[in-house]
Formats: sequence, C-alpha cells, structure tokens
Amino acid sequence: MGMLKRLKKRWYVLLIILVLGFIAYQKLIATPAKKADEKKYTLKRKNLEETLSLSGKVDAEEKATIRFQTSGKLAWVGVKEGDYVKKYQGIASLDQRQTKKTLEKYLYDYSKERNDFEEAKQTTYPSGAVTDTIKRILEKNQYDLNKAVLDVELQNISLEYSYLYTPIEGIVTKVGAPFAGVNITPAQAEFEIVNPKTIFFSATVDQTDVVGIKEGMKGKIVFDSYPDDSVVGTIKQISFSPKTGETNTSYEVKVNIPNIQDESKYRLEMTGDIDFVTKVRNNVLVIPDAYVKSENGKKYAYKQVNGKKVKTTITLGDEIDSYYEIISGLREGDIIYD
Repeated sequence: MGMLKRLKKRWYVLLIILVLGFIAYQKLIATPAKKADEKKYTLKRKNLEETLSLSGKVDAEEKATIRFQTSGKLAWVGVKEGDYVKKYQGIASLDQRQTKKTLEKYLYDYSKERNDFEEAKQTTYPSGAVTDTIKRILEKNQYDLNKAVLDVELQNISLEYSYLYTPIEGIVTKVGAPFAGVNITPAQAEFEIVNPKTIFFSATVDQTDVVGIKEGMKGKIVFDSYPDDSVVGTIKQISFSPKTGETNTSYEVKVNIPNIQDESKYRLEMTGDIDFVTKVRNNVLVIPDAYVKSENGKKYAYKQVNGKKVKTTITLGDEIDSYYEIISGLREGDIIYD
C-alpha cells in the first residue's frame, strides 16, 4: 500500500522514462529502418524490347464437310478415317437403281415427245386452215418437248447428287456413316476432309493491340504439345472484320507455319502462343517506372545531389517492359531514389 502511494507521487518519473524510450526507438530503430527502406538506383543504358504475346491454335485453309443432299440407302463407302484422298476422288454413293430407272423413263418420254414434235411440223394442213390454230399446236408440242428435256436434266442432277466426291485433297477426319446398306439422312452421313498442307496458326488479337502488328511480321510460336521447340512464323493475313463469338472486339491473325516436313506433327486445334517484337530500343538511358513520379501532368524523379534528395523534372519517351526511355532531365550514372 505504501509503495503504491510512492509511485503515485512520482508519476512524472515514469513519464520521463517513456519519452526517453520513444526517442531512443526513433533514433536507433525506426529512422535507420526507414533509411534502409529507401531504394536507390543508378541510371544506366539498356536494350529494351517490347513483345506482344497471343494465344492461338492450328487451323487449315482447306477443310470441307461433305454430305448428301437427300436421304436414301447408303450403297458404297470408299474411305475410312485417316485415309488420304486426292482432289475429286469418289468417297461414297447412295443406291442409284431407282434414280437410274427414273432417268431411263424420262429419256423414253423425251424420245416420244421429240417424235411428236417432228411429226407435227411435217403435218400438211388443208388449204385455208386458221393460222393461229396451227401456231398453238406447234407451241404445245414445243412445250411438251421442253418439259421432257427438263425432266431428263433434273433426274441426271439427282443421279449426280447420289454420288459424293471430295473437292480437295487431304486426310479424312470424319466418316459419319462407315457402313453401306443403311438408310441415312444427309446429317447422318457427313464426311470431313482436311488438307494438312494448308495448316496455319490462328491467333486472336484485341483491337488495342492489332495496330502494333502488320502482315509480313515474324513471330516465335511455341506449341503446348512441343514446349521445348519453337518455330518462326510470318503473318500472312489480319482479318478486316472482327472475329465473331469473342467478348471483346478482336481480329484473327493468320500465321504461316514454315518447313512442315512431317504433316502429322501439327494437328488441328493444337494450342500454343506466339510472341511478336513490336518495339526495340537499343542502348538507351532508362529509368524503372517505380522511380517515376507525377505531379500536375509533369514527370519528375528524386535525384541524389550532394547526398540530398532533389526533386528533378524529367522528360520521358516510350515505356517498354516496365522501363521509361529518358529524353532529358537525368544522365547516365545519376543516383535516384524510390
């Protein structure tokens, strides 16, 4: 109880101890720590390179989905998945017996109409017959003959439609109906052909970046399937219209894949990335963007002058890879503060 009274009487002693402790902390710990946190950087010259990285996948210029126009019985299938076909090679056929018989019937009808037409032209009409009547008879025979010709032509087209051929060379990647003897609809008997000689790398670029690339520019492609390899491709086309299905306004970039020795190496839908060098600055004086400050639209940095921090106005050029090119205000070897 007596000790408590003595402490109450000497409260100022405790206060002095606390103040002295705070001052000691600031001098011995806080201030040195703050100085240690101040980062310095010595300005030097560097080679800067800005790159644009795009993701994409393998696509092909020549690819076709082929199907019959009508339903019917599948009579012949001449290919299987993985086969390599030549341009205009036959790949499948519907049962043509009914179509051929109908065509034969129309040919007979045509022959009959042709005979009737020739006979009407050679008929001798009595003297004084009405000219309009003769004209109508000849016109009717001409109409019947024209109709017979159209029937033959239409049936011949149906015969051609019952036979499928490929408009391109390439690999058969899909056979919707591999077995003959089944009744099919056009959607059930789809055949897909892809020409591996026409593959390219298709990437998508945002509208803000498309202005930085152009046709003929080269880029390094790394495929996810071959992460240790890279190929240098050349932009052959940048679409004028935006690509559909994208959330942002984006454009397709088509890049050639060079020196394709093994056509089976790169397959459709293989994904990868391509890097383009869009800006290069060699041997320029630079400053890290973390050391650049802004005030009232002007740029400045803290430069060391006689051991002190001096606020210095600077003029900057392009920003590339987290560095600014220094135009004026600082020199090589200057020390700046964060």
